[in-house]
Amino acid sequence: MSAPAPTRATRETEAAARERSRGTAYGLAAYGLWGLFPVYFATLRPAGPVEVLAHRVIWSLLICLVVLALMRRLGWLRQLLRRPRMLAAVGLAGALIAANWTVYTFAVLSGHVTEASLGYFLNPLVTVALGVLLLREPLRPLQWVAVGIGAAAGIYLTVDYGSPPWISLSLAFSFAAYGLVKNRVGISLSAIQSLTAETLVIVPFALSIVVFLAVTGQQTFTTEGPTHTVLLVSAGLATMVPLLFFASAARRVPLTTIGLLQFLTPVLQLLSAVLLLGESMPASRWVGFGMVWVALAILTADSMVAVGRSRRLARAARGAAA
Repeated sequence: MSAPAPTRATRETEAAARERSRGTAYGLAAYGLWGLFPVYFATLRPAGPVEVLAHRVIWSLLICLVVLALMRRLGWLRQLLRRPRMLAAVGLAGALIAANWTVYTFAVLSGHVTEASLGYFLNPLVTVALGVLLLREPLRPLQWVAVGIGAAAGIYLTVDYGSPPWISLSLAFSFAAYGLVKNRVGISLSAIQSLTAETLVIVPFALSIVVFLAVTGQQTFTTEGPTHTVLLVSAGLATMVPLLFFASAARRVPLTTIGLLQFLTPVLQLLSAVLLLGESMPASRWVGFGMVWVALAILTADSMVAVGRSRRLARAARGAAA
């Protein structure tokens, strides 16, 4: 005798669980790649942060337009132009991510990767706060414990620096605000549409930068050899891939989950800074680093418990339907 077909509620529960799993995987991929960015951006010297920003925007937009053209999905741009509120939200997202890119690139090129990593330690806390306070997203008990330990690590590392970490604060708040906007806009735009729209809004500024640098003799795009040129062009691909992963994650999981996944990025950034880029890391800062690992371990355990609970509920729903 064959098993009865699952009910509509069961199918919806299973579909939602699959979407959350996919979103979590996309988030891990995005933050893993961002964690390795210090090594990549260090290869872009002697280009400055503003020139790198301009090329990231220009080449990202070109790649997105080519992909959309191949998919025959360019028509939605006309619809976007007829929706002022959506266009304003996309413009805000573009401005926020441009600010974040500029600050981060400056941090890497000036040898402040550890301070940038502190920004991404603080960023999940700001993101989680936005999710709880503005979007009313709940946290499970173990998630509260992980956030508390992460907050303690962020405060400890801030005090250890001995002065206000402006780079860290700028990165934390700009990207948390960007995540909030993406969480709202992403509902109606696909990942590649969102990235295309954001870069399209800010590309006039990027082109102006390129022209200004060329006229004043400050550009490095054509003066440092073909390898350097290729690396700057590849900034578009390096920018597009993790952002698309992030956009796909933001549309599938709660903002609080996005915030907690972000702990992966500063861990990888610190390892890159110390092991590959030769930045100094005092023993006192390793204490904060260890605290973050504890938070990650708790978060991982909580995620495994939550996944197991969801599977048991799905099986129970199928059993009840039978």
